[in-house]
Amino acid sequence: MTAKDISFVIPVYNRPEETEELLNSLSMMDGDKAFEVVIVEDGSSISSEKIVNQFSDILNISYYFKPNSGPGDSRNYGMRKAKGDYFIILDSDCIMPSSYMESVLKALNRQYIDCFGGPDAAHHSFSNIQKAINFSMTSVLTTGGIRGRKNSVDTFQPRSFNMGISRPAFEATGGFGKIHPGEDPDLSIRLWKKGFKTTLFTEAFVYHKRRISWSKFYKQVHKFGLARPILNKWHPETMKLTYWFPLLFALGLMIGLIFMCFEVYYITYLYLIYFVSCFLLSFTESKSITVAMLSIWAIMIQFFGYGYGFLNATYKLTFSNKKAEELLPQMFF
Repeated sequence: MTAKDISFVIPVYNRPEETEELLNSLSMMDGDKAFEVVIVEDGSSISSEKIVNQFSDILNISYYFKPNSGPGDSRNYGMRKAKGDYFIILDSDCIMPSSYMESVLKALNRQYIDCFGGPDAAHHSFSNIQKAINFSMTSVLTTGGIRGRKNSVDTFQPRSFNMGISRPAFEATGGFGKIHPGEDPDLSIRLWKKGFKTTLFTEAFVYHKRRISWSKFYKQVHKFGLARPILNKWHPETMKLTYWFPLLFALGLMIGLIFMCFEVYYITYLYLIYFVSCFLLSFTESKSITVAMLSIWAIMIQFFGYGYGFLNATYKLTFSNKKAEELLPQMFF
């Protein structure tokens, strides 16, 4: 496989500045630049077309505008328009390291696979909040490293901010569903059912900006929590006890604080040990006390936001005969 076989598919929505930053990083990657770039403008009111045109002499790039229908449908649209045999899906808020393309081709030529995911990292230019959120979303102490730091990768579920999928795998599954978020694990599960394999390419990382405010981060993780019970209902064979951990964490912390009123402190001490461990690990990675402190707040938002969403969706789906689309319409396009 060569760069000419690859098509990058990037949906964008009102983010011309980020699109420019991403395209600039794509143009500066090492190695052959024969790959295709497909930009899908998902009904934006702030167009990225002028930005895209600036790269027409540097990259093999095409631009499509369509009515707003969500990121999953926009990725599917881009893959149908793309000319390559292998698609790499990116979010518009990513920055590519120079080694990315060579890392992907090396891995695919060593052992071809129809779907891969890569991890994300915090770029040195990111804000302290972005670095703290990145730690919370990727650390082994918070998510167990499921977003790219896990040694066992046989059942890795790629995320669409950095995902590769072959044309045959896309055509066999129809691509992403209408749910958002949650379309990524849903696609992985449907790929497995069709006999395709997924894996993690640890070297194919991107710099992912993520949310830039606490309120946006809470909204994001809350929706992650809402999505999981829907996926459990659609694919009951994939249910795991670990999906309950954020909710149990939040409830345990609240119980510990209540017990403190009665001078019972052992639960609080356990949480204190955990938070100190997270602080030290974040400080070791970031070399910043500020980022380490903000990481604790990011962890709290992540667990409480996800936990509340998970509880809300689980309750609605358990005690109602209605479909998820009727109970949680905000999760579907």
